[in-house]
Amino acid sequence: MRSDLVVIGLGYVGLPLAVEATRSGMTVVGLDKNAEIVTRLNAGVSHVDDIDDAAVAGVRAQGFTATTDESAVAGADTVVICVPTPLSEHGGPDLTMVESACAAISRHLRPGTLVVLESTTYPGTTDEVVRPLLERSGLTAGRDFHLAFSPERVDPGNQVYGIRNTPKVVGGHTSACATAAAAFYGKIVDTVVQATGTREAEMAKLIENTYRHVNIALVNEMAIFCNELGIDLWDAISCAATKPFGYQAFRPGPGVGGHCIPIDPNYLAHKVRTLGYPFRMVELAQEINTRMPRYVVERAQHLLDRAGKTLGGARVLLLGVTYKADIADQRETSARDVVKRLRARGADVSYHDPYVPEWSVDGTAVPPAADLSAALETADLAILLQRHRVFDLDEIQRRAPLLLDTRGAARPQPHVERL
Repeated sequence: MRSDLVVIGLGYVGLPLAVEATRSGMTVVGLDKNAEIVTRLNAGVSHVDDIDDAAVAGVRAQGFTATTDESAVAGADTVVICVPTPLSEHGGPDLTMVESACAAISRHLRPGTLVVLESTTYPGTTDEVVRPLLERSGLTAGRDFHLAFSPERVDPGNQVYGIRNTPKVVGGHTSACATAAAAFYGKIVDTVVQATGTREAEMAKLIENTYRHVNIALVNEMAIFCNELGIDLWDAISCAATKPFGYQAFRPGPGVGGHCIPIDPNYLAHKVRTLGYPFRMVELAQEINTRMPRYVVERAQHLLDRAGKTLGGARVLLLGVTYKADIADQRETSARDVVKRLRARGADVSYHDPYVPEWSVDGTAVPPAADLSAALETADLAILLQRHRVFDLDEIQRRAPLLLDTRGAARPQPHVERL
């Protein structure tokens, strides 16, 4: 079957791309190894926060189809790889899924096809890993087919910026490859930015996320010593944010989550280590951000101590366990580490999150609290880990006997502390 585009990997990056491309008039096929996801999509059912069922049904009516059959690649003008790139056991990037996708493409690659990698990785991956695998087809990148890298910039839950109005960076294996990739994305997004090459495009993504990682670590460390100094860091940040130039506000929290912040900067650190020295800024940021769940539990224990209670045996209610507000995504959520540490100290942990009906940590279920009001009144301590807009902060502050707010949303009171 002929198609304008095959998207490999129909997750938080691939599905929004497939939807936007279909809406732009392209004939799109989504390729995924997960048969359940493929079946659900073909039935008009979404599994991604930002894409609802109506959107899937709409693009299905426009011709979008999902499949597990890799031969769909043979009929595509463009193939975009959007598979996950988690960290390996040794802390470097795990490119298993990228390699598997490339192997599948190479078995069906035909002359003139544009292949684009969107999966986040370290600089050099497109040329050193993807290109050799694709060239097993007998075709040569830059001569027989086009090859490019374009970093994904999907921000789950963002109501302002989506695929179309977020500028798209592209870097080609050759200038002709870059031109082909820019022409393709120009049909889907409003602004295309051409990088010098694939390494520069790969590096751009890591710069974006390392910048956030380091600055979040900075305010997280400030939160610890500001508490000791009796300084309201949240108020200080709000004051600093009034400066109209030279400053961008970052705020502390219980840790970092999602795919980008806790994982992507480590790709860069991994690449730097191959040169024989550490990337100290990233490694220090990782150390600070990783220790925040421990600090949250320490603050919880101090709150209970002052109230004459102990953490062991205390009923602790967690509010919001996703990695980001107003979405169901739990990837790398710091709430998991908070639960592990609370349980290790003997706390009786439950949670309330309207986006997460069931939740388990290390194979053990965390009891959900369906009735928030009743759960707050029976808890010894509530910890606000995620500020979902559906939460009634006034009710939470009124009913919780003790409240630790890790998001700076509550008003400081005798029974309420902010991180």
